[in-house]
Amino acid sequence: MKVLIILLSLSFMFQDNTSTIFDFKNEKNTSNWYVVNDGVMGGLSQGTLSINNAGNGLFKGYVTTENNGGFSSIRHEFNKKDVSKFEHIVIKVKGDGKDYQFRIKEKSSQRYSYISTFRTTGEWQTIKIPLSSFYPSFRGNTLDKPNYLGGVMEEIAILIGNKKKEKFSLEIENIGLD
Repeated sequence: MKVLIILLSLSFMFQDNTSTIFDFKNEKNTSNWYVVNDGVMGGLSQGTLSINNAGNGLFKGYVTTENNGGFSSIRHEFNKKDVSKFEHIVIKVKGDGKDYQFRIKEKSSQRYSYISTFRTTGEWQTIKIPLSSFYPSFRGNTLDKPNYLGGVMEEIAILIGNKKKEKFSLEIENIGLD
């Protein structure tokens, strides 16, 4: 009996302290992902999300500032997730050297997002973003609210909107928490 208790204790001590939000290599159903381009405001930018030959998510397209545009995004909604024991968003991506925003919503119905920007290098990267660094924003304006407290989340998004005309391509292997 003592041996069993010791083994169980050791297994809890060495458990992986990560949680997957979405793994494109293992989950091919992207029906709970959707694209939101600046067309919602009259813009002309276009972005798509697909699964590429390597089995990764591929967010690509172009952003234009014509017609008051300037962004493209992909969003993923899921059941409420308790994230209180985690400290970072971790994303494995291969970008194009451009800046992207990672966005979090506590409730998918809330109008504002918590935002943090990350830069890609053109190579595969594992990017860790502290949850506490996500600041509240709505339509490009920082809100007078505290940064993300890391309690729960129901939606994540990746957005490109660098205030210039540009093509973009971001390959995503997985997104998680640690």
